[in-house]
Amino acid sequence: MTGILGIIGGSGLYEMEGLKNVRNVSVRTPFGDPSDALVVGEIEGRTLAFLPRHGKGHRIIPSQINYRANIYALKKVGVKWILSISAVGSMKNGIRPGDIVVVDQFYDHTKFRPNTFFGDGVVGHIPFADPVCPNLAGIAFAESKKVVRRTHRGGTYLCMEGPAFSTRAESRIYRKWGVDVIGMTNMPEAKLAREAELCYATLALATDYDCWHETEEDVSIEAILAIIRKNVENSKGIIRGVARRLPGKAPCGCGESLKYAVITDRKRIPAAAGKRLSLLIGKYL
Repeated sequence: MTGILGIIGGSGLYEMEGLKNVRNVSVRTPFGDPSDALVVGEIEGRTLAFLPRHGKGHRIIPSQINYRANIYALKKVGVKWILSISAVGSMKNGIRPGDIVVVDQFYDHTKFRPNTFFGDGVVGHIPFADPVCPNLAGIAFAESKKVVRRTHRGGTYLCMEGPAFSTRAESRIYRKWGVDVIGMTNMPEAKLAREAELCYATLALATDYDCWHETEEDVSIEAILAIIRKNVENSKGIIRGVARRLPGKAPCGCGESLKYAVITDRKRIPAAAGKRLSLLIGKYL
């Protein structure tokens, strides 16, 4: 399979209706099991591989998601593009619950997550100044505007550890940092996608104002779930549009992110590490 669009579904998006020739694909990885089996099918003339980030039935908290296995599994089945669908809190008045933000930056505020495929004898340093694929993000923005008028292009996603929501003090501090939205799942997901040389972009679906807003109710599960249901239906339409518009081959440089990243002497790469990373770096060894 080549040129596959990967969809990582966040809170509320656990399946994708309308797929043809559907099959469940269980993928084994050197990093353990992904969140669930991949659902692979055809939509709008494009092969799509869908992965529920939290597992079917929302069983996995953000800190315990096996991000490395998820990205590796998508890479292994031939995914070239990853569109991440993520519920977030808004940190700005101008981003209202129900809005969508196609973010272009991340701030990693997580604490306990393995965040690289490298290590154990292999050192690699990827360029990550611009962490999303501009081409995929552009297509996602254009298609989102057709479905949700209040779609914002660009913004910083702060990824917190969770699973608890922010304290009021934390929320106010994050606001001073200038971030646009806050979530719990896009890091190290985006970083690992870059290490896997995959195009990556995020549809951040705003559900609430966290707890900083003085005239809005504090974030609650009940309020979030109501907006999530609407956001999920919108995101499915956007996914269809993105699938229609993707080119046959990614025209960006995401597919060569590791070209100069591995700095370890090739003769000193341990055999076990080389085997584990062969899917990612084999063409450069």
